[in-house]
Amino acid sequence: MAAETVVEKTWHGILNRLPGARRGELAVIEATYAEPRLRSLFPFPSHGALTFHRNTEFPWSNDLPFIVGDVQACTVYAPQHASKRVLGESLTPREAAALVVAHLSDNCGDG
Repeated sequence: MAAETVVEKTWHGILNRLPGARRGELAVIEATYAEPRLRSLFPFPSHGALTFHRNTEFPWSNDLPFIVGDVQACTVYAPQHASKRVLGESLTPREAAALVVAHLSDNCGDG
């Protein structure tokens, strides 16, 4: 049995609310984890946002769309350098996760 990667261990800790794991809106985390392409990226919940990164240590990639919100309503934002900042508003967590996936480059989040 292969050892868990840093990404897998981080998702596991967040989903199971393990001690020392970062905390985030569980409905958003569960919806994003259900998307295989997002599950292969490093999750970083902070200040009501769930960001995704290509790397597992600071400095973060910060080049991927991210979600702000909760079970009631989510907003998906483009990375900071994008000209159009808001990609979608008033979304369910599942819709927000799908929108993030739709805005990933072809080779991003393929495992």
